[in-house]
Amino acid sequence: MVSLINIDPRRIVKIKEICVETPTVKSFTFDDKQCRGARPGQYVMVWLPGIDEIPMSLSMINHLGLSRITVGKIGEATKALHEMKIGDRLGLRGPFGNWFIPYQGRVILVGGGTGIAPLIPLTKDLMGLESDVTFVLGAKTLQDVLFLNELQKFFLNKRYNIIVTTDDGSMGLKGLVSDALEDLFKEINYDMVYTCGSEPMMRKVFDISETYKTPIQTCVERIIRCSIGLCGSCTIGKFRICKDGPILTSKQLREVLDEFGKFKRDFDGKRISF
Repeated sequence: MVSLINIDPRRIVKIKEICVETPTVKSFTFDDKQCRGARPGQYVMVWLPGIDEIPMSLSMINHLGLSRITVGKIGEATKALHEMKIGDRLGLRGPFGNWFIPYQGRVILVGGGTGIAPLIPLTKDLMGLESDVTFVLGAKTLQDVLFLNELQKFFLNKRYNIIVTTDDGSMGLKGLVSDALEDLFKEINYDMVYTCGSEPMMRKVFDISETYKTPIQTCVERIIRCSIGLCGSCTIGKFRICKDGPILTSKQLREVLDEFGKFKRDFDGKRISF
């Protein structure tokens, strides 16, 4: 949990590196003392003066002192981010929220699109525990696949498994990550499932995990404004994702099944279908 007394004021960081990951996704690397102590799954509020402030998961934490966010070009703020150059400055608050709890055992990570981002630092923590790791990585097409090379470097000469799925079959298995997960569960018993991606996808992953009586930790995305639990724009059931999340467990998800994967809230707080 994050208490009010621990919240850092907004600070300015300089972009050290920009990596074009796919035609619609870029990663931005920066040096920030507070982010060096973040945990996998936590997020920062990224401020673009005169435009917006948006929540972003950290896709790298304290690698040689640097941290990273990975951004898909979706709206006004992310489009502005994509137009920034090395040396430009960002405003940051955070890190906020809770985090994934690494489990020592046989675990599987299921990520789709930019939802793969917070699973990357988690993977490093799991490897440090010598967990048996399987990573199911999903994308629409071959050119949309994220972080495959980075994961392969992590797993070099180690007994880990990477499975790629694409909607059109242009790389790996044709279909959804949830399809691959269900097939794997028919053969293997896992101790923990971790997932991040679109909420309908995560709902399918949750349902499969429940069928096989396996605990799950999900990184849930909602519109976050205040980041400290005051405004309520990020609610899902009784939980405020900015403060009670973004990581929700099996037990918590069972309490919001009428909403999880079915509805979200728009900028006016109105509940709308996915």
